[in-house]
Amino acid sequence: MADLLRLLLRVAEKAANVARVCRQEAPLFQLLVQEKTGDDKNKKFVQDFKTLADVVIQEMIRHDVGTRFPDMVGFIHGEESNKFENGLGESVTVTVCGTVEETAMLLASVLDGDHTAASLLARAIHQDPTTIEAHTDGLMVQLKPSELGIWIDPIDATSQYIEGREEVLEESRLFPSGLHCALVLIGVYLRSTGEPVMGVINQPFNYKDPAGGGGRHFWGVSYGGVNACSESRPKDRPGRGLSVVLSSNEKQAVKETLTSLCGSDKLMYASGAGYKILCVIQGLADVYVLSEGSTFKWDSCAPHALLRALGGGVVDLAKCLQSSSEAQDHQTELTYHQPYAECKGADRWANHGGLVAYRDCAQLRSVSGALKGKV
Repeated sequence: MADLLRLLLRVAEKAANVARVCRQEAPLFQLLVQEKTGDDKNKKFVQDFKTLADVVIQEMIRHDVGTRFPDMVGFIHGEESNKFENGLGESVTVTVCGTVEETAMLLASVLDGDHTAASLLARAIHQDPTTIEAHTDGLMVQLKPSELGIWIDPIDATSQYIEGREEVLEESRLFPSGLHCALVLIGVYLRSTGEPVMGVINQPFNYKDPAGGGGRHFWGVSYGGVNACSESRPKDRPGRGLSVVLSSNEKQAVKETLTSLCGSDKLMYASGAGYKILCVIQGLADVYVLSEGSTFKWDSCAPHALLRALGGGVVDLAKCLQSSSEAQDHQTELTYHQPYAECKGADRWANHGGLVAYRDCAQLRSVSGALKGKV
């Protein structure tokens, strides 16, 4: 597991490099955006975009992990289709080839013959990042690659990535929108039960000072009594009150109920499902509530593993509200191995019951108790 974690941290940083390269030139970036249609379109948004960066990152991760761990090939899933349509209306299947030159040639066919842009992307795909300090030595978990599957969200909060607004971030403060909300998410789950056991989050655009900066990464492992995480559990601050992060378009009934529970000053809004769960991981919010089925397995798998390592989790809100016993909390946790057979396209992997991400079971019960009968 330590070997797999080190690999995922490395490919997540490669992914972050690709995301940064794709933002360097505005004319190039305009070429990389393509609207999703049909079954792959997220019903939550009027316009939902996929970028070549998304596809390239996903296929790069699939290639690198599959090469190192052949037993995982076929169980490395992503948000995006790897079919991309170029300006001539030709459908190109994006894959990572054996050499920089071969990958550049394939990408040039997507980019309408723009060999300069294709070479730039290909070099980022094939370039290994500098060593990432993760302190994973000695991490012993008795799991085999053949028991595991992976969910990839190549760039979560794509709309924030496209808009590209940079923020000067401050410690201990949630910033609701901006490039920092765009995350690379890689989650590992057990094929047999669907429980998330490892997660890697890379924040490619983490600006912590006016001079700018690069990215940062987070990781967590939770299985069989082993709980390890790059983040420490935030310290409880008595009297601070419960804080909740929501989507701005959350149902009015949910907003009103949680305002009554927490107070309007403790209700916050942010972009990106992954970023909102990361806010809970970091202690910038205590709980994230979403009443609609507008997130997917690739959004929640990676950060779910980190929350489990910190003593929290992510539950299906609808199941949680139907549960009458506190002892059943663990039975409402999201799982990642089974699609909804009655749905098509991306909806097969939606978190249809909504979700609650939490660090503390008492806070989960407080929120779910307040929402019962209201959602």
